[in-house]
Amino acid sequence: MAGDMPVVEIYTDGACSGNPGPGGWAAVLLFGEHRKELSGGEPSTTNNRMELLAAIRALEELRVACKVKLYTDSRYLADAMTKGWAERWRRSGWMRTKTEHAKNPDLWQRLLDLCKIHEVEFIWLRGHGQSKHNNRCDELAVAESRRFIV
Repeated sequence: MAGDMPVVEIYTDGACSGNPGPGGWAAVLLFGEHRKELSGGEPSTTNNRMELLAAIRALEELRVACKVKLYTDSRYLADAMTKGWAERWRRSGWMRTKTEHAKNPDLWQRLLDLCKIHEVEFIWLRGHGQSKHNNRCDELAVAESRRFIV
């Protein structure tokens, strides 16, 4: 029952230096007075993969089913989830159109599976704006991407 579920706010961001290139992802999880930061990266990836991975890793961190407000500055992530595109791609064998494959099906699959466990509301917000949590995610994700630049 959703009324009994813990309510968690999650802010996510991904960054990439080049596309593809070294990338980073980050999330800030808020539950009551608790706050947790997560971040990581990959030496060769895309910005969209990092945006998706931020959401996935944050949701994977939750130990029980939760009601989640997930804030992202990625239209790719927000629109695919709120407009049902990702679910449609999965139903059509990861095809966006009759001739075009959906990108990142491995990550979309993980995210859709997590959304069966948690009640997730995806909320788009403008990047580099007034959200201190989104700005912190950006700092962490960029720092992670820079770890791979030699």
